Amino acid sequence: MALAELLYQALGGDLPLRFELYDGSTAGPDDAKVRMVVHNERGLARFASRPGELGIARAYISGDVDIDGDLFAGLEQAAHLDLSLTNVHPLAVARLLAATGPGVLRSPSPPPEEVRLRGGLHTRSRDRAAISHHYDVSNEFYRLVLGPSMVYSCALWVDRESSLEEAQAAKLELVSRKLALEPGMRLLDVGCGWGSMVIHAARHHGVEAVGVTISAEQAALARRRVEEAGVADRVEIRLQDYRDIPDGPFDAISSIGMFEHVGRNRMEQYVCDLHRLLAPGGRLLNHAISRPGYPQGDGRVGRAKALARRLATAVGSDVTSRVDSQLMTRYVFPDGELHEVGVVVSMLQENGFEVRHLESLREHYDLTLRHWVSNLESNWEAAVAEVGEGRARVWRIYMAACAVAFAMGGVSIEQVLAVKPDRGRSGFPLRPEY
Repeated sequence: MALAELLYQALGGDLPLRFELYDGSTAGPDDAKVRMVVHNERGLARFASRPGELGIARAYISGDVDIDGDLFAGLEQAAHLDLSLTNVHPLAVARLLAATGPGVLRSPSPPPEEVRLRGGLHTRSRDRAAISHHYDVSNEFYRLVLGPSMVYSCALWVDRESSLEEAQAAKLELVSRKLALEPGMRLLDVGCGWGSMVIHAARHHGVEAVGVTISAEQAALARRRVEEAGVADRVEIRLQDYRDIPDGPFDAISSIGMFEHVGRNRMEQYVCDLHRLLAPGGRLLNHAISRPGYPQGDGRVGRAKALARRLATAVGSDVTSRVDSQLMTRYVFPDGELHEVGVVVSMLQENGFEVRHLESLREHYDLTLRHWVSNLESNWEAAVAEVGEGRARVWRIYMAACAVAFAMGGVSIEQVLAVKPDRGRSGFPLRPEY
């Protein structure tokens, strides 16, 4: 039996994938939407020695394996699969080993893009290292992926024909309207990225804004963008941890794509820190990815949640949500943790905030990620020249898997709007319009 067929059978057969191996053999349906091309024995060794997500991730990131075809459709089809050699009959695995030799079980060194952090979880130094791993890569690389807006969070799509830039501008305006920003107000943007929110708020709503980040490269470019936008007299970008902000109160606080980095062991303190920094009557907008609270089942939702755990989510500290999350924790968001939105609402309510509005943008993030993947693929050669092929591959597979997870309901994203009441007064109109 050919090598590809032995691998196909070892994985259980009847897979919606086509395998093409370095010896010229093939297996799987001819009309499969995705082809897994194993270029060498090292690729097979990565897969066999570390069965499941980690082995596939290492093989793809190192270039030993390619994933060709309709990546999004293939990931959705494969959401229910467990590509693990430990889950099949030992005889099939024995035949594969007999055809290749024991070297296939020797695990090659991990790709250099893999990271393991040291120090206490969510200490200042370890958080800086985690943020640096993800963001201090190349501002030009992020521009190639994100486009001119340089907004690294879910956009707001009025319709599917909108451009990415239009959708990101709409999201920034939605946040501004929910915070009821007006001239003369003081805004704090926690985890400000490259400054897009504070620039928008100052330019279109006349606020004075402070943006904080612990990424040196983000801060440097954000300051240049503030100057170029002509709002340097109203916007300050700080290389500063949110825990060290000394000069509250602020009239409004936005936290867009930051909460995922906070960590479960710091979650309540984060809420308390923002409460302390916010003036009475001030509003907080927390825009964050969440993990679902429903149990895993056997249907579409269950498959989506399984895919999210294996390929797409940064995880919490409980055992069940840590299962097979190694692509994210080792390559993309080390120490990232997601929270169920109901827990977030309760945490806000229990620490002095009053939650006034909650909106899910789950489908919007699917659309956003697909645009980012398209940008990356369109600018592939430039991206590889900027950060190397391994890191470009990390981003392609991670963003595609995240898009599918959002589309299938394995993860979600919500904007939670809360107020710090001023002796019972919320300052909200009877019927707000956002």
